[in-house]
Amino acid sequence: MAIRTALSILSVHQFEEDLKTAIDFCGAHGAHLNALVISLGTAPTIGNYNTISSVWLDERQREIDALSEKTDEIRTALDRSEISCEVQEVYTEFAWADEDIAERALYADVVLIGRQAAQDEDLRKRIINGALFQTPTPIVINRGAGAMNAFLRSVLLAWDSSDEASRAARQSLDLLRQADIVYVTMVDPVARMRTHGEEPGADIAAYLARHGVKVQVDRIASGGRRADEVLRQHAVDVSADLIVMGAYNHPRWQQTIFGGVTRGMIEESRMPIFMAH
Repeated sequence: MAIRTALSILSVHQFEEDLKTAIDFCGAHGAHLNALVISLGTAPTIGNYNTISSVWLDERQREIDALSEKTDEIRTALDRSEISCEVQEVYTEFAWADEDIAERALYADVVLIGRQAAQDEDLRKRIINGALFQTPTPIVINRGAGAMNAFLRSVLLAWDSSDEASRAARQSLDLLRQADIVYVTMVDPVARMRTHGEEPGADIAAYLARHGVKVQVDRIASGGRRADEVLRQHAVDVSADLIVMGAYNHPRWQQTIFGGVTRGMIEESRMPIFMAH
C-alpha cells in the first residue's frame, strides 16, 4: 500500500524528536504529514456542594494555553520544512482520547508514534486503542533507544500465515519495497495445508517478490522461548531497522490475561514496530 498521508501523534509535553522523525519519514516517502498535538486534560476536581473547583478551572485554562503555544511552535517548525503538512490540536480527557485519535486516524495511511509520545504511558495506551483497534490504519511505534531511520535497510516481517500478518505485509508494502532486504521470519513453523503449505514461507516470499521486495525466509526454532523473545533477538541478529507484524492474533481478552506476542513486543521491543490489526 502506498503511504500518502502519515498522522504523527505528538505529546504537548515533549515532541521535538518525534516531529523531526515524522518530517524525515514523510520527506523520504513523499507523504503528507498531519501533525496532531494532544494534551490530556487534568481530571476535574469537585469542591464543596458538588461544584467544580476554581483551581481546576484555572489549571485547565493553563493547559489549553500551553497547547496553543506548543502548536504554534510546531507550525513554525513545519513551515521551515519542505513537505506537505498541516497541524491540528486536541485538548481532551483520558476517557475520550482514543475516540479523538481514531477519528483522525481514519484518514491516514499510517500513524506514527515516536519515542517521546511512546514514553507517555497514558497517551501510548490511548493511541494504540484508538488508532490500532478502532480503525483499519496501521501504526509505527518506536520504544527504542534512538529515532527511527527514514530509510530502511533491513526489515523483519513476522509471519504466521494469519489474517493479521497478511494485512501487515500488504499495508507495509511501500516500506518493504524500499528496504535492502526483508527477512520473512517464522517461529516453529509447521508444514501443513491451510497454514504455511508444504514449504513454510515460500508463498509469502513469492508474493512479496512479485511486488519487488527482496526477501529471505528464516525459519527459527524457539527452543522453548516465547515467540516475542525469539523475534526480538532475531531482529537484533539481522540488524533490522523495523519489525512488521500483525496485532492480536488471539482474542484481546486472552492477550490481556496471558500476555502474548503482541503485548510482549509493544512493551519490550527496543526497535520500531509496524503493526496492523
